[in-house]
Formats: sequence, C-alpha cells, structure tokens
Amino acid sequence: MPDPRDEPIRVLVVDDHAVVRRGLFAFLGSEPDIEVVGEAEGGGEALEALTRLDSEGRRPQVVLMDLQMEPMDGIESTRQIRARYDDVEVVALTSFGEEERVHTALQAGASGYLLKDADADEVAVAVRAAHRGEVQLDPALARRLTASLRATPHDATSDLTSRELEVLRLLGDGESNKAIAAALGITERTARTHVSHILAKLGLSSRTQAALWAAREGIADRPS
Repeated sequence: MPDPRDEPIRVLVVDDHAVVRRGLFAFLGSEPDIEVVGEAEGGGEALEALTRLDSEGRRPQVVLMDLQMEPMDGIESTRQIRARYDDVEVVALTSFGEEERVHTALQAGASGYLLKDADADEVAVAVRAAHRGEVQLDPALARRLTASLRATPHDATSDLTSRELEVLRLLGDGESNKAIAAALGITERTARTHVSHILAKLGLSSRTQAALWAAREGIADRPS
C-alpha cells in the first residue's frame, strides 16, 4: 500500500479572476508534491467543487481562497468550508493593505494568508506549510495584523497552565501540532487539545491568531 505521505498535496484554487487562477495553476503545476485538483470562480462554486471532489475521494487538503468575491466573499466561503470540512486548510489570497479583511478571514478559520503578488516559490511554501499545520505569515502584514488584534487582559496568560504556555510559545514560532508534540514528548492529539484550550482561554478563533498574539505579547520570538 502506498504511503499517504508520498501523495501530492491536493489544492483547490478559488478566485474570480481567470488570469489569477491560470497563474496559480502554472505556479503549482510544476511542483511534484502539489496537485491542483480543481478551481472555482466564487464561494458557492467552491463549496460545490468540494462536495464533488470529496465524493470522488479527492478532497482538497488546502484551498487557496480569494477574499474579495461576489456574491459570497472569501470570508463567508472560508467559514462554511471550515464548518463542513475541519481538516481542510484555507489560505487567504489578499492584497497588501487589506489587514482588516485578513483578520476577519483568520477569525473565520483561515490558517494563513498569501499576498497576491507572491512569487511561485512563496505560493508553494504557503501550501506546504498549511498542509503541515504550520503558521506561515508575511512578516510586514503580520506586524500590522498583530497590532490589530483585539485587546486582551495583560494577565490573560495567568489562566494558562505551564504546559499550555510551552505550547503557545511553539505555536508562536509557527510550529505544527506534530512538531509541538515531538518537542514536548506528547501525542499529536494532546497537542491539538492544548491548542484548543489556549484558543478558548484567550478568546481567539484560530492558531494563526494565537501565533500573532504570542508574538505581540513577547511569548514567541517571531510569528512565523
């Protein structure tokens, strides 16, 4: 039986501009470990594509999601995708300066974001990072997003256990649950549980928000 880890990462591209979709196809098509299994020009079409691909046993593992679409924008599309398929990672496609929209996308469940002017290597890196469950953030936009996080009490970390603080520090360094588990000598399931507890205690919605929060509070050296 082939090792699932040897299979290419399945990607769905969602953007209402055909030129952008073709560009992403071209970027990713030459990568041996990535396979674009579908495309959609809107949120509703993306959900239909996910349903179809899932029924065919080809559910995408990563969705590249344009945020500015009509009538269903990328934020609502992300929210619905994450509600139906919590194992599908969504990477938001955005233009620089749209940090408020990106912040809302992270709240909706996006695991990261990618600037539309990113080069081919950056696109592939973002897809691989999302698939591994790592936090991959553009440094310049990350600083602006960090500043825009809603205020939390200065003593918020007092509610966290020492182990949760360790997990948060690694999360802030962009580590995946698997890497966190290996670093702390715990199971990946336990690491995932710790992350869920951290999000609940800090009133955050995603691991990316937690990474940004950790960077702002000086708990981690870098957001990614």
